[in-house]
Amino acid sequence: MLLHEFDPRKKAVIDPSDIMPPLPDFPESVVSVFSYRLFERLLDYFGREKVAETKDVDGIFPVYAVNYKGRRFAFAKGRLGAPACVGTFEDVFALGGKRLILLGNCGVLDKNIDDCSVIIPDKALRDEGTSFHYAPPSDVMEVNKKYAELFKKICREHGYSYTVGTTWTTDAFYRETPDKVARRREAGAITVDMECAAVQAFCDFRGIEFFQFFYAGDNLDAAVWDPRSLSGAVRLDDKEKIALLAFELAYRIEKDETT
Repeated sequence: MLLHEFDPRKKAVIDPSDIMPPLPDFPESVVSVFSYRLFERLLDYFGREKVAETKDVDGIFPVYAVNYKGRRFAFAKGRLGAPACVGTFEDVFALGGKRLILLGNCGVLDKNIDDCSVIIPDKALRDEGTSFHYAPPSDVMEVNKKYAELFKKICREHGYSYTVGTTWTTDAFYRETPDKVARRREAGAITVDMECAAVQAFCDFRGIEFFQFFYAGDNLDAAVWDPRSLSGAVRLDDKEKIALLAFELAYRIEKDETT
């Protein structure tokens, strides 16, 4: 299989640094969300200090600097699907930075997981192609290997319960068939997403610290698909509060490093 042809060589024909030169004083931590409504809502809250932009045939994607509790973080919108998401982060991290805190939406494979609740993946089933270009072939990717305990503490301090478990990363959301859902559940997956395995593989390959968490969206554990809070316009106040946990994690990490 072509996806088994992993090449560990760092130098490629085109490197991100060929496109995006480093930016002096670029923030150490990058926070990202996928929902454009949530992204815009947070920019309304923090302000819009644009520091850079990435671009491709889909358009121009600004990178902002925001201030949270006196510290400066980069804020960039995540792109839907593993190839676009990783490609954008390649460009963003060519600017600088050492860690990525990523908040995504996910479908749930267990109806007992509450809508819009916090989920912390600890493993990702690799059912997409991008991760195989950044890590040797395997069925499972270990994720969130560094900051999970700190994030759990932050959740408890802010009154959030959370669920920990395996996510299924797929790149074809219209091919989440009943049989595949059943098999992924048998393999231990409690959620389905489109980027987690790939972004973890990318960060490991590039030496970038990474933490991702989800808020629960649509329910696939039902006779009929239930979109619940999948729409970006639904429960936006709740999602904004959950997103602030990402900034709190970035703040605690940097604060701990300087004390």
